[in-house]
Amino acid sequence: MQEPLMHLSDHLTILPVLLPLVTGALLLLFDERRHALKAMINLAATLLLAGVALILMGRAAAPGAGAVTSVYQLGNWPAPSGIVLVLDRLSALMLVLTAALALAALVFGLARWSRAGPHYHTLFQLLLMGLDGAFLTGDLFNLFVFFEVLLAASYGLVLHGSGPFRVRAGLHYIVINLAGASLFLIGVSLIYGVTGTLNMADLAQRIPEVTGPQRTLLAAGGATLGIAFLVKAGMWPLSFWLPPAYTAASAPVAAMFVILTKVGFYIILRLSMLLFGPEAGGVAGLGDSWLIAGGIATIAFGAIGVLASQAMGQVAGFSILVSSGTLLAAIGLADPGVTAGALYYMVNSTLAIGAFFLLIELVERAQDPAADVLAVTMEAYGDDLDEDEPQADIGAAIPATLAILGACFVTCALLLAGLPPLSGFLAKFTLLAAMIERGSLPGGGISSLTWALIALLLLAGLSTLIAMMRAGVRSFWVPIEGTVPRVLVIEIAPVIFLLLLCLALTVEGGAVMGYMSEAARALHTPADYAHEVLSTLPGAAP
Repeated sequence: MQEPLMHLSDHLTILPVLLPLVTGALLLLFDERRHALKAMINLAATLLLAGVALILMGRAAAPGAGAVTSVYQLGNWPAPSGIVLVLDRLSALMLVLTAALALAALVFGLARWSRAGPHYHTLFQLLLMGLDGAFLTGDLFNLFVFFEVLLAASYGLVLHGSGPFRVRAGLHYIVINLAGASLFLIGVSLIYGVTGTLNMADLAQRIPEVTGPQRTLLAAGGATLGIAFLVKAGMWPLSFWLPPAYTAASAPVAAMFVILTKVGFYIILRLSMLLFGPEAGGVAGLGDSWLIAGGIATIAFGAIGVLASQAMGQVAGFSILVSSGTLLAAIGLADPGVTAGALYYMVNSTLAIGAFFLLIELVERAQDPAADVLAVTMEAYGDDLDEDEPQADIGAAIPATLAILGACFVTCALLLAGLPPLSGFLAKFTLLAAMIERGSLPGGGISSLTWALIALLLLAGLSTLIAMMRAGVRSFWVPIEGTVPRVLVIEIAPVIFLLLLCLALTVEGGAVMGYMSEAARALHTPADYAHEVLSTLPGAAP
């Protein structure tokens, strides 16, 4: 049979991996004192990466696109023998989300953080390479490789800057993730020992045939692999490291790290549907009930942490846990409608929390370092301002900078709490409606765990609203120090950019949910994914 001819445009699938790799290597050739040149190269590469991601998403969303849009065979070797990169709707979505967050974090960091330590731009590009590779790879071995690349880059970025708190939290972050990587390797080894393959599509076809004691080893390998990514996703009780590490990191790094928790969600979702779905035989639905229970516990822990937080950085860190718990519980429900709602919720929460991390640094510039401590003391003991003292600020005009920061803060509060009319409300409403509809199907019923999940999602939104109102009052309504922060355009522009993307999710909610529904449908038909990957013939070079 004659091999089909590859077009140059077919090589776009590997560009999200190749482009940051080449850029990161190129940046090493320039001295650290050439900040402007390195920044321009980094920004140009990230913009190009965003363009490629949008093109790939357009292909995935094209009418008539199948479960898999593109199978890129490295070395022209077909699966399962060769290494393949697989593009579908879910991976294209993650590429675009990563590129959007990367652009915002990079531009924000150009103001000052990119010069706070060596090799910032190289580490940034290597992080993008690891992320994009993890979203595109079609086998577990290369998933481990890309996972290690993104972890290695994140180790350098989390320690970027100075201060004992950042170093201490960064070391905890490194130790925990090294332990998770070790579990990943153990789980992959067990799965390979039982099935003899690590290609995801091939695994989907071989796993139903595993029986007897081998099935027990397979389940152990799957559980070990799951724990490794649950650590990354931040499921309770494996999440104690996350709020301190993300709070201690610099603002652009913390914003970029929001997508790292979604790597764990992405891989658990992908493997749960593909390897342990309804057609997986004796290991079908492996860990689904644990994901629901763990997700509920994570939401509860995150909501309590948000409510107890006295600093905005802690509010953002615990908000990530609320988001992670919601997504993990949605995976456990294993319903296409719930999965579609979860994908919408994931995009909204990632953009909103990323914008909030960037905003926190700008807002806190107006406060004295001891302002938070003094504010807590005044709240606890009722020591308010002296009513006899003249209040010079009463009736004063609000400076434009504070007005812009306040508007961004209110928008973040609405998005994180899930209040109308923005996409946070639409995402949460869609998710809750899908859960209720799932229980109303013939022969179905809403379980007690699902009711608990619904109640906790509403309570978590209330907790976030209370915490954000409290932080907003301290920062904008009755500030201890009346200093107006100095904010550069390249610092506030990324925050506005991310919030505008959330507004676009609101305005184009119908089209976005249509894309998410198609992505969820493809995830819940793993046989189509496996067939298209394994049946793709090698393509001849042009």
